[in-house]
Amino acid sequence: MRRYRFGRIAALIALGYLAAVTVLGAFALTTDRGELLWNVVTRDSGTGWFPGSGEDTFTVSWGLALVLILIGALQAWALWQVLRGRAGGEPAPRGRTVGLLRLALYLGVGNGLIGIASAPLVLAWEIHWFWSVTGIVSGLVQLAVVALFFLVLRDTVSRGPRLFSLVVGTVAGVSSIGQEITGAFDLYSVARIFALADGYGYVWLAWSVSILAAQARDPRWSAATVRTGVIAQVLSVLQPNGVVSFGGGGFPEIFRVYALLGAVSVFGLVWDARTAHELANPLPPPVPGQAPARAAARRWPLPAVAIVLPLIPAAVNLAHGRYLWIGPRGVVEETVRLNGGSGNALTWLVLDVFVGVGGPALLILAAVLRRTRRVVRIAALTLTIAAAVGVVSALTATPVSGEVGDFFYEGTQIYPEGLFSQGEDGELFFGISPSWYSAALLASALLLLSLYPAAPARRVRHHVLPAGLATLVALGFVPVADQARGPVTAAEACQPRETWSRERERPELTRDQRFVCSLRQADLIKFAAATPDAVILAHARRLCGVYTRNDPHEVARLQATEGLKRDALTHPLAEICPSARAAVEAAAARQDRETREWQADAQRMCDSSPRHRPLVKPATAIRMKEPQWTDYGIVETYEPTEDGGDPFEDDSFDQAGADGLVTALPGHLMIRTHSDYRLCVTVETYSRRPPVETKGWDQVVEVGYESPTGEIVLRDDMSGTKFPDLSLDGRAGHYRVRVHYDWFRWQGPHEGGQRLLIMAFPGKGDKPITYRKPPRR
Repeated sequence: MRRYRFGRIAALIALGYLAAVTVLGAFALTTDRGELLWNVVTRDSGTGWFPGSGEDTFTVSWGLALVLILIGALQAWALWQVLRGRAGGEPAPRGRTVGLLRLALYLGVGNGLIGIASAPLVLAWEIHWFWSVTGIVSGLVQLAVVALFFLVLRDTVSRGPRLFSLVVGTVAGVSSIGQEITGAFDLYSVARIFALADGYGYVWLAWSVSILAAQARDPRWSAATVRTGVIAQVLSVLQPNGVVSFGGGGFPEIFRVYALLGAVSVFGLVWDARTAHELANPLPPPVPGQAPARAAARRWPLPAVAIVLPLIPAAVNLAHGRYLWIGPRGVVEETVRLNGGSGNALTWLVLDVFVGVGGPALLILAAVLRRTRRVVRIAALTLTIAAAVGVVSALTATPVSGEVGDFFYEGTQIYPEGLFSQGEDGELFFGISPSWYSAALLASALLLLSLYPAAPARRVRHHVLPAGLATLVALGFVPVADQARGPVTAAEACQPRETWSRERERPELTRDQRFVCSLRQADLIKFAAATPDAVILAHARRLCGVYTRNDPHEVARLQATEGLKRDALTHPLAEICPSARAAVEAAAARQDRETREWQADAQRMCDSSPRHRPLVKPATAIRMKEPQWTDYGIVETYEPTEDGGDPFEDDSFDQAGADGLVTALPGHLMIRTHSDYRLCVTVETYSRRPPVETKGWDQVVEVGYESPTGEIVLRDDMSGTKFPDLSLDGRAGHYRVRVHYDWFRWQGPHEGGQRLLIMAFPGKGDKPITYRKPPRR
C-alpha cells in the first residue's frame, strides 16, 4: 500500500469525523434532536423549513439518517484525500512553476476548508462579510491557478488549447472577484453584469473541462484524479444558481435535495488537492502509447437506422412548426424551471431544442465513426438517460385545455409566446409526445450496443472487497418480508386541493387510500407518518373482526390493551367493515327520519297558528309557508349609508336592551327572537299607517327606520333565513316598522313556537313606541 506524507494524521482526522457523524446519527434516531446531525453534515442551519419541525426539535427518519451518515463517510474520505499530502519519499524535482502551482492549489483548498469550517461561526456572529473576503481570496487564487496552469502545461498541450484555458479562466476569475466586491457594496446591477460575463458559472466550467482534457493526456496525473474532476463538474452543473436560497418558505423538499447535494459536493476540493499532490509524485514509468481499440465496422443499413431514428420524431415535430423535445410539460421540466435557477433553466432549454431538432443523431454518428468502447458506452448511456427523461415527462404531462384562457406557467420565463397558441380543437399543442423521442433514442442505444459490443472486462481484485461491503451494508437496511414498507399515503395527499391555487391536479384516491386518510384524520389510533397503507388496512380489518363478533371478552380486552371502545370504531371502520357500515347507515336513516318528523311537526305548528286578518288592505301581505329559524335569535338588514358607518359597530344590539324586540338606526334594522323555537312569520307593507293591534300578541313595538336604498330585507346569514322585502315598491326614505311577537305552546316535539307579524309603512319619526310590553314569565 502506498504511504503518504501525512497519511496517518489524515486517517485519524477522517476516522474521528466519521465516528462523530455515526454517533450523531445514532443520537438522532433515538431522540428528536436530529438538527445536530443535519447541521454537521450539510453545514446548513436552516432546519426551520422542514415540515413539522419546531424551533427546538428536528426529527429525522431512519432513511434520512442513513443518507446523512453515508454522506458523512464521503466527507471523511474527502478529508483523508485532502490532508494526506503527496506520496511519501523525496518529491520529484519539477521546477519553480510547478511548485507555485502546487502552492496556489493548496491555498485554494485551504480557503475552501476555512469557508466550510467557519460557516457556523459566521451564522452565529452574523459576520457575513467574512464570506465576501473568502470569495475575493478564492477569485485571486483562481487567477493565479489559471496563469500557472498555462505555464505548466506547455510541454504537453499545444498553444491553442492553453490560450483558450487562459482566456476563459481569466474571465471567470475576474467575474468572480467582481461579483463578490459589487455584492459587498450592494451594487446588484453591476454584479449582474459580472454574472452574465461568467455565464452563470459556465465559463469556469469550460476552463475546468479544458484542464481535465489536458490532465487526461498528461502522465503526471492519474485516471482517478481525472474521474474525480469529472464528478466535481457534474455536481457543479446540478447545483442551482440564480434564484434558489435556502431557508424561509418555499418548497421544503427541493431545499432538502439541494442541501444534501451541497453536502455531497466535496469532489472539487479533492480534485484540487489530488492535482497538487500528484505534481510532486515521482513520474510513472513511460507506457507505450496504444490507440484505443476500435470495434469492427458494420455494414451501413443498421448503423444508418440508428442515426436516422432520432430524426423521425424531430421531422414530425418540425412539420407542425414545433422544435422542442418536451416543452413546458412534465415533472422534470417543471422541477428545473421552478427550482433549478436561471442558468440551469437556460441549459435545459438548449438541450430541449437540441434533442427536439434531432441533435442526438450527431452523437450517434460520432459513435459509429469512432467505434471505441468509451465513445459507444457514453453515447448509449446518454441516449438511455434522455429516453428515461422523456418517458417520465410524458407520464407526468397534464393536457392544457383552451378553457383555462391564456396559458400561464411559473418559474423562469424561457419559452416563446408563439408556443402557446391554441389549435383548432382549443388545446395548446406543444409537439408530439416525448415518448416517441424516448422510443427512438432507446432503440438507437440498443442498436449501438449490439453493433459494437465491448470485450468482457477483467475483474480487478481490489474492486471485489468494496463491492461486497457495499452490498452487505445495503442488505442490512433492507426490511424483512413481514415489515415490507409498501406505498404510504402521505398526509398532504389527504388534503383537498385548493381550487383557487395553481396546484397540479392530484390523482383520485382509491377506496383504501380514502379509508387510510379518514383513519389518520380521526386520530383514534396513533399511526406514524411513515406507516405503510398495508399495515393500517391489516390493523383495521382485525378491528373489524372484533367489531363484527362483538364478543364481550374480546371487546373488554381491546379496551384494556388498546384503549378502544367498540362504539368509537363504528364510523372510522364504516368504509371497509360491513357491520360498521350497516350501523352507520341505520343511524343515518334514523337521524333522517327524526329530522323529517321534526320538520313536519314545525310545519303543522305554523299551519295551525291563527292567520292575521288586516284591518285595512295592505299593499303586500306575505305569510311565509315554511317555518323559519335563526342561528342566534336575530334577523337584521344592512343598507349602506352616506357616512359609510360600520353596522357591526353601531351598538344596535346593546340599544335593544334585555327585553328589546326591535331597534333601528339609519341603514340597520334588527329584530330579536328566541333562537330555540321555530318562527311563523307574516310580513305586510302598507301605503298608509294601519290601525294598532295588540290583542293576541305578547309584545308590540314600533320604531322609525330610514332606508337609504329602498331594500329592506331581514335575514340571518348563518341559518340562511331570509324574509320578504318590507319596502313599498322599492321606495327609499323614512318608514315606521311595527313588530308583533307572540310565544305559544304546542303539543308536539317542539313544545312551543313563535309568531312574528311585521308591518312596514311610510312615516316620519324615529321615536320608538311600545304598544304592549312583554308579559312577566
